[in-house]
Amino acid sequence: MSKRADGMEKTPLSRDIIFQILSNRRRRYAIHYLRRNEGPVEIGELATQIAAWENDVTVEEVTSQQRKRVYNTLQQAHLPKLDETGFIDYDAAHGDVTLTEQAEPLNTYLEIIPDNNLPWSEYYFVLGCISLTLLTGAWFDAGPLGLVPDIGWAVGLAALVTVSGATHMYYYRNLRLGHTEVPEDE
Repeated sequence: MSKRADGMEKTPLSRDIIFQILSNRRRRYAIHYLRRNEGPVEIGELATQIAAWENDVTVEEVTSQQRKRVYNTLQQAHLPKLDETGFIDYDAAHGDVTLTEQAEPLNTYLEIIPDNNLPWSEYYFVLGCISLTLLTGAWFDAGPLGLVPDIGWAVGLAALVTVSGATHMYYYRNLRLGHTEVPEDE
């Protein structure tokens, strides 16, 4: 929970509100940029970087029209909405934006599963079923499974789980807002 401007406690945000916030690319880009740049960021700097990402150009190549388009929507819609939810502190008078601690849990909602890929939860379930089947077969010396000692199966499966966990951690960290140079997009 965070404090409102009047000092009262805010109620925790619902999943619907969080998904509504994260459904907009510019808001995700803003959070991403603020995570990469600690402290207050001027809205002009933020607008320029978001315009660069949207137009797939460098910051130096952003036109004034591209920057203005992003600046206006940030100023009028996105930053006030993020401020209202407590994810940022937006000082409209000075044009400064700062990420708050309340934005930290947003990564939980961003696990993206590309087409034709298995969600990690299903992967671990299948891995567990296969491991259990192999270990049971090895325990009863079923067919060729009995040729490998039980400790060999245990070490091999433990290594597989460790590699799977490390891979999952690597992909998860790359999905987090503010972790990569350019934000992930869908």
